[in-house]
Amino acid sequence: MTDRVSTMDSSEDEEFFDSVDTIGVPYEGESTTASRSDYVPPPGEVAVLYAGTNTVSFGLAPIVTSVKCKLHIDYTSDKHRDRVIVEDCSAVDVEGLNPGTEYTFSITRIEENGNQSKAASVTVFTEPVPPVARTVSDISSESLSLQWDTPAGEVVNNTVTCCCEGETVQEETTDTNSVTFSSQRPGMCYSLQCEKQFKECGMTDRVSTMDSSEDEEFFDSVDTIGVPYEGESTTASRSDFVPPPGEVAVLYAGTNMVSFGLAPIVTSVKCKLHIDYTSDKHRDRVIVDDCSAVYVEGLNPGTEYTFSITRIEENGNQSKAASVTVFTEPVPPVAITVSDISSESLSPHWDTPAGEVVNYTVTCCCEGETVHEETTDTNSVTFSSLRPGMCYSLHVSAQLKNGRISKPAVTSAKTKTLLESILEDLGLKQYDTERLSLSKILEIDEKTTTDEPAKCKSDLPWYFLKKLMMGNVTARNLKCTSVCESRCDDASKITMLDLKNLVISQNSGDMLNPLDIITALFLCSDGFVQQELALKMSLCQFSVPLLLPNCDTNHCTLMLWAMRDIVKKYRPPNLSESKGFTEERIVVSELPMVSFVRLGECSLSKSEILNKLLSNSQQYHDTFVHHNMDCGDSPRRISNGVTEITWYLPCGNRNMDVFSQPVAVANLRGDIASFETQYSFLCQTSAAVFVFFDDLKSGCKLLTKQQHKGKIFLVGNHQSKNFSFDALEKIATKLGLSKDNIIIKTKQINDADFVKSLRKTVNDVVEKSEMKMSVEQMVVVAREFGISVDEDSPECQAGKQNADAIIAEIQDILKYKEDQLPLQGEIWKELTRLEKEEFRLRKLGSENIENYKSDLQIQKSKLREKQNSYDISTAMTRFIAAISSQGIERCYFLKWMRMNLDNVSRIKLSGLREQYKEKCKNSENKEEIKEIDRQLSNSSLGTEHFFREMGQIYEASLCLPETQESRRQLQHLPKLCAQLLLDGFPVELVDGDASNIPLRWVSDVLSQLSDLVSPKNKILVVTVLGVQSTGKSTLLNTMFGVQFAVSSGRCTRGAFMLLIKINEDVKRLLNCDFMVIIDTEGLKSPELAQLDNSHEHDNELATLVVGLSDITIINIAMENSTEMKDILQIVVHAFLRMKEVGKHPICQFVHQNVSDVSAHEKNLRDRNLFLEQLNEMTQAAAKMEKKEENKKFTDVMEYNPDTGNWYIPGLWNGNPPMAPVNTGYSEVVYDLKKNIIQLLGRCESSANNIMEFKEWMTSLWNAVKHENFIFSFRNSLVADAYMKLCTEFNKWEWEFKKEMYTWVTDAETKISNFGTVAANSETSDMSELLTSLKIEASELLSSKETKLQQNLTEYFKQTEGHVYLVEGHKEDFSNSAKTLRKEMERSVFNQLTTAADIRQGMTEIDRIKETHKKEIEKAVCDLIDQCRKKKVQMTDTELDKEFNKMWSETLKKLSFYEQKTTDVFISVSRCLRSNVGHKGSHACQLLDEKTLKDCGIQPFKYAATGVFKRFTDKVISSFNLKSHTMAVQEMSDSIIDACTQFVAERMERKNNYHDTYIQEILHMIDAKLHNNQDLKTDIKFEVSLKQHICGFAARHFQKMHEDFIQVNDPYRCLIKNKDKFCADFKDVFQERDQCQKKAEEFTNQCLKPAVEDFVNRHLGTDIVDEMLTIQMFSLRSSFQYSLLLDLLSKNKFEGYQSYSRSYESYAKKWTLEQIKKTFSSGSTMFKFEDQHLKTCISRINDAINKAKTGNSSDLKTFVEDICRELGDKLVISQDALGNFMILNKADQEQFAKCLKVSVVDMAEDLREKFKKSDIEMKLKYLSVQPENELFTRVVGCGKQCPFCASPCDAGSKDHDQHWATLHRPEGLGRYRYLFTGKLSTDICSSSVASDVHFRSSATNNEWHPYKEYRKIYPDWNIGPDVSYQASDYWKYVMTKYNDDFAKAYDAKPADIPAAWKKITNKEAEKSLEETFRIKGD
Repeated sequence: MTDRVSTMDSSEDEEFFDSVDTIGVPYEGESTTASRSDYVPPPGEVAVLYAGTNTVSFGLAPIVTSVKCKLHIDYTSDKHRDRVIVEDCSAVDVEGLNPGTEYTFSITRIEENGNQSKAASVTVFTEPVPPVARTVSDISSESLSLQWDTPAGEVVNNTVTCCCEGETVQEETTDTNSVTFSSQRPGMCYSLQCEKQFKECGMTDRVSTMDSSEDEEFFDSVDTIGVPYEGESTTASRSDFVPPPGEVAVLYAGTNMVSFGLAPIVTSVKCKLHIDYTSDKHRDRVIVDDCSAVYVEGLNPGTEYTFSITRIEENGNQSKAASVTVFTEPVPPVAITVSDISSESLSPHWDTPAGEVVNYTVTCCCEGETVHEETTDTNSVTFSSLRPGMCYSLHVSAQLKNGRISKPAVTSAKTKTLLESILEDLGLKQYDTERLSLSKILEIDEKTTTDEPAKCKSDLPWYFLKKLMMGNVTARNLKCTSVCESRCDDASKITMLDLKNLVISQNSGDMLNPLDIITALFLCSDGFVQQELALKMSLCQFSVPLLLPNCDTNHCTLMLWAMRDIVKKYRPPNLSESKGFTEERIVVSELPMVSFVRLGECSLSKSEILNKLLSNSQQYHDTFVHHNMDCGDSPRRISNGVTEITWYLPCGNRNMDVFSQPVAVANLRGDIASFETQYSFLCQTSAAVFVFFDDLKSGCKLLTKQQHKGKIFLVGNHQSKNFSFDALEKIATKLGLSKDNIIIKTKQINDADFVKSLRKTVNDVVEKSEMKMSVEQMVVVAREFGISVDEDSPECQAGKQNADAIIAEIQDILKYKEDQLPLQGEIWKELTRLEKEEFRLRKLGSENIENYKSDLQIQKSKLREKQNSYDISTAMTRFIAAISSQGIERCYFLKWMRMNLDNVSRIKLSGLREQYKEKCKNSENKEEIKEIDRQLSNSSLGTEHFFREMGQIYEASLCLPETQESRRQLQHLPKLCAQLLLDGFPVELVDGDASNIPLRWVSDVLSQLSDLVSPKNKILVVTVLGVQSTGKSTLLNTMFGVQFAVSSGRCTRGAFMLLIKINEDVKRLLNCDFMVIIDTEGLKSPELAQLDNSHEHDNELATLVVGLSDITIINIAMENSTEMKDILQIVVHAFLRMKEVGKHPICQFVHQNVSDVSAHEKNLRDRNLFLEQLNEMTQAAAKMEKKEENKKFTDVMEYNPDTGNWYIPGLWNGNPPMAPVNTGYSEVVYDLKKNIIQLLGRCESSANNIMEFKEWMTSLWNAVKHENFIFSFRNSLVADAYMKLCTEFNKWEWEFKKEMYTWVTDAETKISNFGTVAANSETSDMSELLTSLKIEASELLSSKETKLQQNLTEYFKQTEGHVYLVEGHKEDFSNSAKTLRKEMERSVFNQLTTAADIRQGMTEIDRIKETHKKEIEKAVCDLIDQCRKKKVQMTDTELDKEFNKMWSETLKKLSFYEQKTTDVFISVSRCLRSNVGHKGSHACQLLDEKTLKDCGIQPFKYAATGVFKRFTDKVISSFNLKSHTMAVQEMSDSIIDACTQFVAERMERKNNYHDTYIQEILHMIDAKLHNNQDLKTDIKFEVSLKQHICGFAARHFQKMHEDFIQVNDPYRCLIKNKDKFCADFKDVFQERDQCQKKAEEFTNQCLKPAVEDFVNRHLGTDIVDEMLTIQMFSLRSSFQYSLLLDLLSKNKFEGYQSYSRSYESYAKKWTLEQIKKTFSSGSTMFKFEDQHLKTCISRINDAINKAKTGNSSDLKTFVEDICRELGDKLVISQDALGNFMILNKADQEQFAKCLKVSVVDMAEDLREKFKKSDIEMKLKYLSVQPENELFTRVVGCGKQCPFCASPCDAGSKDHDQHWATLHRPEGLGRYRYLFTGKLSTDICSSSVASDVHFRSSATNNEWHPYKEYRKIYPDWNIGPDVSYQASDYWKYVMTKYNDDFAKAYDAKPADIPAAWKKITNKEAEKSLEETFRIKGD
């Protein structure tokens, strides 16, 4: 037989075992499909090849292995023990043995890694040593004597035989060493043989001796196989003798190989072995070297072979042959796999082996016995009816055609246990080892949001969990739709009417019993899931497992921990009158327990009867699963042995209560005969045990041997055929039962009467029984019976010990909180008060604001110091240590803490409620009632108080130096809390007692949470708001399966957040990773109602949670309409505030306790009424928030009354405590949950990440600390979103402007070239060209505006980047786009008109110039002809003389008209009059009072008019802010500066004057005055300012005009070119080559200026582009930050003074400095210049080449062609071109070559010029002034805060609200205190939150409250500082330069608050970074 082969099948995760020790290892063709990694093949059967006197040789079966092995050979005899270690081989020798000794050899094979095989043993005798030194003496004719030495060994005696001629003559036995033989014949040869008898091993071989009287001959008397070893010799041998192989040992016979062992020989001659072998179909020979072990391979399996082995020497001598017959092994079946493994069956499969197989024999064995044996001719077989969880050995043998049977291939497979089988069916197999966790169950996945029914068995547990976690009592209705559908399909196929099918019961075996699913879930879940399951099942009034068996191990567990969290409230009879109630954890309640069990089969449905027993007449409820429920009739596979428990708890109403006393009811599933342990446990713990039976014959012993502590009742069914009165009487007698203990259901008793009878019996037991036991007390009994307790796990016990150590110290809750949790008491509440006061400044009084705030800061610091002075209490030390433990132990600890603290609070609150009730009976006890009420509010103690203390410890530690050890030791606390949040524990967001958020603590916890989950850190937030005790927490618990506190006395205070993971499949829909659920304190809380600020508290909370949430659920109980109105007003306030800050949460209104199925339809009128109430509340809230434009609720948010309202029936279906959860409640809540998920999926806004949520929370809470939320809201997310919007819009705006600048440049080029040879225009009319250009410009502007608006629209469509937060600014930016278009259109049209008019004006001058040039050219040509006619060589002097003569004569002939200059003052006056004409006749009269020429000479000074105004100015300037006069003067100076710069820019261009210049100036003045309407100037001021500006502008423009006329005077131009004409005259006359000269002239006079002009016209936009890449110019906020930081770094007062005096002027100057600084190196500027230069050179070369290929008839045409090609980009001077063309006789081709060279030279010259030019010089000649563009971009609207003069930071140009990021002390804006004259330290961002008043010119010097500043400055939004440190920059500046500012403003230095003096330069810089959201390095 072959060795057995083991095969593993991994398809079903089977376990396999080798059932037989394997000797040897398979050879070729055999495989082991599975093997252990540490398995080493044993040596197998050991063949003894040779045993000598001191040597033994063994033959071993060979092995095939890649691992080197050694053989350890241990051998022992009675006197000898040793070990030999040799290399693994087929033949081994052991030497050094004792002769004639029995040895036992143990051979073990050991691998290099230490793994070893089993040992193989063999026993061998070594040969005894024959007698030695034999001599024959005393030889005579008749006798001789033989002597010998004693050999080794214990010799007993010697036998000596004397033979002669083959016959024995004599034989003697002696114990001596000699013997004498007599009576011999003379002269005969005698052979003497001596044998020795040894003590152990018998006789030696005979030793022969020959005696011949003289010479002795010795012969071996026996043929010897082999050659003697040491000490032996052959005295005679034949020379040709070859030892034969002797006996051949078959060491191994495999399937295609045989191994032989041969006895070794000692010979000096080399031999070979010839092995001939034959079979019926095979013959062959193998020749190998002679050795002890030989192999023959290549044989056929299952075949008989005869082997003949001959030893042949090298000389050809050969031995006799040795023969042996061997069968090769048949190949066993290979590749055995086992599939379809279930708990009862399995199927092995195998491949067909080599050989002619007839059939297979398959044997299935278990525990050494054959279970099944099958013979088959196929390659598989199925064994059924197997036992679950057993290991089966499968042997498969193949029978060949020749009758040979292979060794069996063996594999092992283990049938699945019942539990494994059902877990696999349910898809829970992975949770058998890795327990199902609560986070997995609560995870939001596709199953939780769809109504898909269970389609397969693996869906059932999740279906059950989904329903159960939502408290749905239909959770146990578990059936797969696929099963139902298949049955329907089968039925539909039946066409014939077959009524028999109606009575054939459907097979329920393919469905699972609900109890099996519940049991499986409990077995697969961790302790927390078990607890949650038990709690939810108890809510649904389902029975819960008391004893949970594991059917595989038959081990039971008492589910104490699982039930630990169940709290029950009920009213026992003794509290009925007082209406009191008992509330406690059910496991500690001492109640009588009544148990129901079954003996054998029972025809009564025990569970169904129990359900009827526990249900009252009004409502039946299935507490226990029974046969008649869905799938209840399916066979139970793993739930037999489960003992369920439920409780009946009375409500105190005798008419409704089934039992008047509370009672526990236990129900054991299965036959008690099979579950004696459970039955015994129930007998010891129950007040009564009811045994249901049909047949008692077999149960007598079981029932009588148990000791029953309670009563026993027998419940039988007389109608059962197995019922026997005799058996009943026998057992009743033995148990001593009376008739009352026997309940029989007869045919005459119906079910109702039977249940009534049973209920009466149970009631009697409950009322009379004194045996009461809590589940906790059952632990002792459980352990006695070997039942484990789930709470005994090490983690649970460790958590309990840690919790008990803390709880044990609690005696008085109030005192405990003061001693152990001191930081969160009055200190924290005082800190909260100070924080809010710092923002609200309610108690400021007459004190200076900043001093007051500084004092508040000091008080806060002292409180933090006081907190730090406390040592961490013992309780907190233990608490922190416990939550620092790892994993599940921490979770157990927190659960124990929560439960135990609830217990403590419950006891305390119960007592206080009793006192409260007693005191309320007497109305005189008001103070005592108030004190008890306070105690009721403060006696709550939960884990949140410990976490709150931890947060305060952490926040206080942050006030310590960073290097302090105590601070560093506490830095890990946020991470601990974050991990708990991730584990599913709720974390307090808002401290309900102090009504505050510990911002730093919560922020750091969220930061740590973000780090833990990153990058999966996106969240969506769902919150609930509503009146207290309206079921908000219950709603969330039902909806999401979570466990917010809902027990009595533990109403939510503040707000708690909890994290739920989003599954991958739903993540795609929601685009988030987690959902944050926020449960809030009830609004209109009775505890807070007595406080003055309760409404404020509710508003704060509502605003916060609405602001944080993506969906807000407004929970409204329908009972109280007044409270509903209050709630709606609070909520509408919150939503209105969110709308104002850009947040658009979704709202769902939930109306509780509406049970009618037609509620939705019936409530149509109610919904409309509800909407009216919402609208009413909206109007009221809008009025309070000063947002009256919101008239309806739908103005605030999207709201549909039909889809935004949910009507939810009451929670309980019946009367508690026995009422289950209402199915309708669960179903509607489930629909609401689905709707919420869908709404979130459709939500346009993207999910926040955790860090964004943190920022949003911080900003929101800082905002709600102010009274005026809307104007105080400053949020980093909003700021970031606004910055992104500004960045994008600025980019689009600049692209718009840059493209228009480029277009205008090209258009101006066209106009400038109009009417010249360079013109490309098709029209010859300038007006037509201008019109077409304006049309083109208008179309381009429209398209660009449309594109910009589209960009804006698309930007707001995106979901990322929180764009929804800035949607309120969309209109502002849209208006800015429209304004930009209008401004650009006006500017473009003006530029086009100006260019066209100037060009048109030059036309006549150009014509005159051209005429003059032609006359001069004609005269010169005539002169040349005259001179040439003289035919004499003339010198240059003579030619000059002739030319001068001709020049004078010609000039006399020409008529020169003097160019008239225009009186620019007249034009400007006309424009000015036109501008102010529409202001009325008084404006025109004012113009007439003073001529324009007299204006603008002296500096402009504004003086107040009127006595009252002058007096007011004097008062204001003396005591307060800068006066109205000063303000108007500053505005005037600013306008004048801007206009002066405009005039200077126009002067630089050296163009002619045009009216558009002055119109542009007047437009600038109007715009500035419009932006400063709040200064309330009159028409006289406006006219005088315009006159002043127009006066000096006209004066400059007049000079510019006159200069232009003079430069372009034809006579002057002609005179200027006289020398050139003369030189050209001489060149022509002398016939010199003009090509080089003319090429250089054309290049330098025509092309070079044009190229320089081109570069200058384009360089401006390049500079702007480059500057925009710098961060400081990317955004207005970046500019402000950079500018202020620069001021700080320069550390000079003058800079701050300039900044404060005129922000615009300083900012513009600083912008120019930054441009110069950026381009000071020149490299960047040169790069741009060179780029444009290359463009021009390329165009010029292209034009030359194109002109050369044209048909130019002469040089003039050639040059004109070049100019025409360049006409669209370059403006070529017509004067220069005309001058160049005069007397030009150059060769065209040569000119072209020279021109190209000149162009190259020109490029180099320009490059050198560009490099050497100064940046300031370059900036003068740019058509687009970059400093103006940049300044316009960053200065915004230019408005400044009316109090502190901080610039407006709004991003769009057209905005109706101004705001500044950073306000500064008002003293920097010239404010001083009225009576002291000292500079004010008040900061307007603080003042607006106080009750302080101000007065200014805008208030007509009347006092006005800062809080109502918007009535005076309605367009300014001044938000309060988000923190005290926000204005640290300006506080530092004012502190440092206090005296300087006082001197500059002619005031006294300010009284600097103490806190300001501590601010360092670094802190000032940091505050800048934080304010402008600049990320530091």
